[in-house]
Amino acid sequence: MLITDIKGLVGLHPKDKLVLRGNELNDLPILENAWLLIEDGLIKDFGEMGNLPSSTAHPYYSAEGRYVFPSWCDSHTHIVFAASREEEFAMKIQGKSYEEIAAAGGGILNSANKLQKASEDELFQFAALRLKQMILQGTGAVEIKSGYGLTADSEIKMLRVIHRLKDQFPIPIKATFLAAHAYPAAFKDNHQGYIDLIINEMLPQIASEKLADYIDVFCEKGFFSVAETDQILKAGAKYGLKPKIHANQLSVSGAIEVAVRNGAISVDHLEESNEETIETLRNTDTIVTLLPSCSFYLGIPFADARGFIQAELPVALATDYNPGSTPSGNMNFVVSLACIKMKMFPEQAINAATLNGAAAMELSRDYGSIAVGKKANLLITKPMPSIAYLPYSFGESQVDQVILNGEFYNG
Repeated sequence: MLITDIKGLVGLHPKDKLVLRGNELNDLPILENAWLLIEDGLIKDFGEMGNLPSSTAHPYYSAEGRYVFPSWCDSHTHIVFAASREEEFAMKIQGKSYEEIAAAGGGILNSANKLQKASEDELFQFAALRLKQMILQGTGAVEIKSGYGLTADSEIKMLRVIHRLKDQFPIPIKATFLAAHAYPAAFKDNHQGYIDLIINEMLPQIASEKLADYIDVFCEKGFFSVAETDQILKAGAKYGLKPKIHANQLSVSGAIEVAVRNGAISVDHLEESNEETIETLRNTDTIVTLLPSCSFYLGIPFADARGFIQAELPVALATDYNPGSTPSGNMNFVVSLACIKMKMFPEQAINAATLNGAAAMELSRDYGSIAVGKKANLLITKPMPSIAYLPYSFGESQVDQVILNGEFYNG
C-alpha cells in the first residue's frame, strides 16, 4: 500500500530510539506533505511528495488533509471483566470514596464475584467487543491484566481469555498476572494464605501454560503492603514474569521503592507523589505510566506529569480501562486529558501514548513510531489543521482509518 498526500507523517523517531526520557518527549518529528510505502505489513519507505517514486504497482490511498500517526500503545488495561458497575456510579456522585465503595462490597470484589460466575466464552465475547472498539479508536498494541478472578480457577480463566484474544486479534497483546489486586473475602484475615495460593498454586500453572508476560501487584494501604508486594514480585521473577506495579494511586505507599528494587518495567498510576518518588525513579529504566482518565472518573488528583518530565523520567500514558474506575478505552481522550489536566504539551502526550507506551510493553523495537522496518500499525486522522487539534477536540473522534499490519481494519 502506498499512502500519498499525507498532510503530516507523525512520530518519525529513529528506529533504534526505544524510549523517550524527560525533555526528549518535546520532540515529535513530523514530515509534511509526505508519502508512506507499506510492504508485507512493514513500513518500507517514506518521503516528501516531491520525491514520490515515479512507478509503483501498489494500490494507493490519498490522505489529503490528514495526518498519519503510529497507533496508540495502551500499556495498562483490565478489559476482561464480566459486567459493568454503573450501580457504583451513583455512589461516586454521592461522594463515596474508592475505599468506602470497596468496604460496602463494591469495587474489585464486586467484579470478582461477577467474573467467577461467568464462563470463559462469555468473558471472551465481552472482552473482544471492548478490544474491537479500542482498535477502531486507534489502539494498535495493548496490555491486559487479570485480577478480577481472585481464585486460582478464575485467574487462570482470565489469562486464558487474554491468550485467546492474542490469537484472534491482529495486534500485539501482553498479558499481566494480577491476582494481587485485592484480598478475597475468604482471606480477609489471612493475607499470607492468599499469597501462598498465588505463589504455590497459581504461578506454577501460569508458567506451565505460558499465560503471562508480567506480574503486577496493587501496592496500597488496605490492599497489599510493601513487604507482601516484594514477596509476590520475587516469586513471579522465579517464573520469568517481569514486574509492573500499581503504585501511589491513593497514597505515597513505598510502592515505588519496592518496584525499583525489583527492576519493574513500569510503575503505573502515581497520582500521589513527592520528591522522594522522583529521586527513587531517577537514573532507573522504570517507565512512569500515567492514567489521567482514572483521575478524571474518580475525582482524585492528577499525576504530576510535568514534574516527572522535568526530572528526565520516561513517561507513558495508558487508559486503565476497567469497570470500576475507568470505564473507557479511548486513548484519544487520554491524550486530551493529559494536555488539559496534566498540562502536557500535545507533542509530549502523543509521544507518551505511542513510543513510550510501546516501551512500557517492551514493544518499541517494532511499534510506537514511524521508521523503516517497523510494523505498519497506523491511524489516519480526519482532515485536521494541526496535530494539536486532536487533543483540543476532546469530544469527538479524529480517527478516520486504522491500519494494522499494513491493512485497513474495519472490525
